[in-house]
Amino acid sequence: MPSPPEFPLRVFYDGSCSVCAAEMEAYMRKEHGGRLQFVDIGAPSFDPAPYGITLDAFMYQMHAIDRTGRVYRGVEGFWAIWQAFPASTLYGFLGALVMLPGVNLLARAGYRGFARIRKYLPRRREACEGGSCRIGRREE
Repeated sequence: MPSPPEFPLRVFYDGSCSVCAAEMEAYMRKEHGGRLQFVDIGAPSFDPAPYGITLDAFMYQMHAIDRTGRVYRGVEGFWAIWQAFPASTLYGFLGALVMLPGVNLLARAGYRGFARIRKYLPRRREACEGGSCRIGRREE
């Protein structure tokens, strides 16, 4: 199990992706005590340089970075987000469940599959006006 994040946790998501944005909006509406800060990497003003992560890498999978600079990616990123919610909530339960060995393996496989098909999902039109609908591939 990864080290728990030290809040606040910056959550990087593609606001031009309808599924991604809807998921993040659900977290934004929940009470998280300011432990989560959301950064839209699809916004024309987003600059990945200060984070030492390429835009293609940000676009390939969700990232979250905690107060100490620890980076959580993909399923681990969701786990880190869910740590911002009480254990007695659905998100708290999901955070415990997703780290069980068999469940974690399935979650990682599912997330990789989602990452591959994400570029084919509907885009948010208003988010694409600045040309931010580009989805890159992970750099090796």
